[in-house]
Amino acid sequence: MPTSSTLVTAAEISRLAGVTRATVSNWRRRHEDFPAPTGGSDSSPLYEVKAVREWLAGRGYTAETDPAEELRNLLRQGPSGGATASRLIPFVLAAVEAGAEQRATWSGLPDAALAEQASAAVSTTLAAVEAPEPDAGPDVYGPDAAELLRAVTACVDSELTSGGTGASTLDALAQRELTDSKATGSYATPAPLPELMAALLAAVSDATAPTRVLDPACGSGSLLAAAATAGATELYGQDIAPVQARRAAVQLRIAAAGAHTSVRAGDSLRADAYPGLTVDGVLCAPPYGDRDWGHDELAYDSRWAFGVPSRMDSELAWVQHALAHVRPGGGAVLLMPPSPAFSGSGRRVRAELVRTGALRAVVELPGGLTTFTSVRLQLWVLQRPSPQPPEAQSVLFVDAQAAVMRAPEPTEPPKAVLTHWDAYAKAPDRFEAVPGVARAVPFVDLLDERVDLTPSRHVNSGTVVVPSEAAATATGLRNRLADAAQRLTASLTALGEPAPAGEEVRAWRTATVADLSRGGALATYTSAPFKQRTSRGLASTSTGAHVTAGSGKTAHFTNLMLKARDVATGARASEPAPDENLETAVRVSAGDILIPLVVQDRTGSGPVPFRVADEEDEGNLLGPHLRLFRPDPARLDPWFLGGFLSAGGNVRAAAVGSTTLRIDANQLRVPLLPLAEQRRYGKVFRHLYELRIAGTRAAELASQASDFMSGALATGALLPPEGPASP
Repeated sequence: MPTSSTLVTAAEISRLAGVTRATVSNWRRRHEDFPAPTGGSDSSPLYEVKAVREWLAGRGYTAETDPAEELRNLLRQGPSGGATASRLIPFVLAAVEAGAEQRATWSGLPDAALAEQASAAVSTTLAAVEAPEPDAGPDVYGPDAAELLRAVTACVDSELTSGGTGASTLDALAQRELTDSKATGSYATPAPLPELMAALLAAVSDATAPTRVLDPACGSGSLLAAAATAGATELYGQDIAPVQARRAAVQLRIAAAGAHTSVRAGDSLRADAYPGLTVDGVLCAPPYGDRDWGHDELAYDSRWAFGVPSRMDSELAWVQHALAHVRPGGGAVLLMPPSPAFSGSGRRVRAELVRTGALRAVVELPGGLTTFTSVRLQLWVLQRPSPQPPEAQSVLFVDAQAAVMRAPEPTEPPKAVLTHWDAYAKAPDRFEAVPGVARAVPFVDLLDERVDLTPSRHVNSGTVVVPSEAAATATGLRNRLADAAQRLTASLTALGEPAPAGEEVRAWRTATVADLSRGGALATYTSAPFKQRTSRGLASTSTGAHVTAGSGKTAHFTNLMLKARDVATGARASEPAPDENLETAVRVSAGDILIPLVVQDRTGSGPVPFRVADEEDEGNLLGPHLRLFRPDPARLDPWFLGGFLSAGGNVRAAAVGSTTLRIDANQLRVPLLPLAEQRRYGKVFRHLYELRIAGTRAAELASQASDFMSGALATGALLPPEGPASP
């Protein structure tokens, strides 16, 4: 625990108390006994956390300790927080592997004894963590590090107790040093791309499951972890930021237990840490727009088998670096910005990639996948050419956003993309184009003066639309949109007019989820780790099972997973779960509340998605990255509970991160209200949920109808309605 010298900001006080920042400001103005600032500035004062907690406790506010927040506070105030954070990363691995009993013992040790035991524990784990610098020695901690060691131990213990892996602790430590170093380009690969990229790598390779995989710009190691889940047993990584290399090594040791891992620090293009390594596949999300990648000093490098990249095309240098490490027949999948697909300076390299058959597919991803750019990123799927001419004489282009929108049933981008890849891989020369979605373009049509590889240019050209089919599709979309609009209007009408709370915002006493769980009013669950898709779709699944759900009813259920995307969109479970998970998986019961554990914070103070399970959800499996809350119906109304648990301010007070939020569900707060009052709130929260789902569906259908009809009118497949033109 932090000492009394630990200082906190007003924003951190609001998270401690579970109130808004405005409430803290009111306390400062209205209460003379509110603790006086002991640091900071007039515009951003800092307060002693011990005094703040005592003040809050005296007014009935339970100041719950957020271990991750405490850790960040300590790192921020340290004189060399970033360097200290990096040294603590191996201790995260030691704490995870130590077990709950050992972590409890460490927390109670005197400073000197804790430092000594932590140093000994880390010395046994450093073999898995490459030193960030050639002359770096072992991480040995002194008594002055005891406070931070306790904070890391508490953070890891809290994560593991709530179903985490230690990743949030690693994030807090790595982010501290990245902030100090002002490192750029350190972005997480957005979910579900690691899974999709690993599946495409297995699909494009001539081996069904690549066992040796390299990521030369590995960041936190998420792509290598996905490769391990897909079957890789040897993982090699390199990153230019030493803290990222160290973080990835620890993360892989945790997430890919049993695999051989090697992670090095350094610039992969200028100082390749694995110059003689040949692997089955490469996964990589390289830096974008780097003009100082070593163009002049690497002009005669042997890796440029497809042409010397220009200074403006660092991404094409990474493509060739990846292929240089792959054995003939092996694959590579890279996450790329759109410019390398059409830049004039990269035309010669693109032409050679196409001519030799190295480029197998380009997938344009939906927009808004990442927090650092709004452009539509692309996946380049490549295969190291063998001496024989390529069997396929075409490149597959897929628009993943269109594939999802036009799928006959609700689906996720990975499944939609893999469906088209599988159809193409079986018979490249006979692949039937899907208008506006996917098309295989012959080499000869690509090798023009531009060699433009932008998917949208190709999937929307050269396709034939039957007018009668276009008219039927347009009518169907119009009818579905009209129905969705009626549902939206009905939801809005049922909501009614809200009443003001009075002169001041209503305040109430609250309890945390942890408090409610201890009191027996609530039980919480997370799913066991799920096996991922195989390279050719889903793992084999059984058709169903007779089970007893949380309600006590016994019935036959299909083994479908409710996933975070289903919760966000209001869709029904559609993806089967692998057989390996059926015995340990949590079954959903009607009345359960489902909330994602990780969300993208793009809505300011708005709520995060939640779902109250109904009878159709009964018996479905709890999918990954979801938290399930099962209330005692005699004490808690489920819609009341879901509405308050998912409230924006509540979530952000219990979350770690700034744009990507990892929610500590135990820290979420719920007002203590009589059941009758809960039901009043619950009724409105239910109407708001229905309004959100109806609005989302109507917006999706409006976009689909508009896009389809615009395209059909422009291509001559549809004509304007009969009758006089409107003025």
